[in-house]
Amino acid sequence: MGTIKLKNIRTFSYHGCLVEESKIGSDYRVDLEIKADLRKSMETDDLEDTVDYVHLNKIVIEEMAIRSKLLEHVAKRIVKRIFDEIPAVSRIIVGVSKINPPIGGDVEAVTIELEEYRT
Repeated sequence: MGTIKLKNIRTFSYHGCLVEESKIGSDYRVDLEIKADLRKSMETDDLEDTVDYVHLNKIVIEEMAIRSKLLEHVAKRIVKRIFDEIPAVSRIIVGVSKINPPIGGDVEAVTIELEEYRT
């Protein structure tokens, strides 16, 4: 078993419950960690035998572009797409952070994190 991590994927998206958030948008950060069996790719040195992190990044960017009220919702969509499109992935940890959230305080970021296993 091996781990692939994509750290600090930056997007500008329109998530949030407030009407203003759907109009002005915010900066977001996504951190993704997946578990998969990487033994074959370690031997073959062939992209077809591993989990392509370009594909992982594409899923994150596409799902972050679809508006959600809750960060939990967009994170779950990311998890679902990865499991649907990449059978080799057995576990996913995804963190979605809203940078400088409009919560009436000096807060750098709000983050939700999901950990899911293939069933």
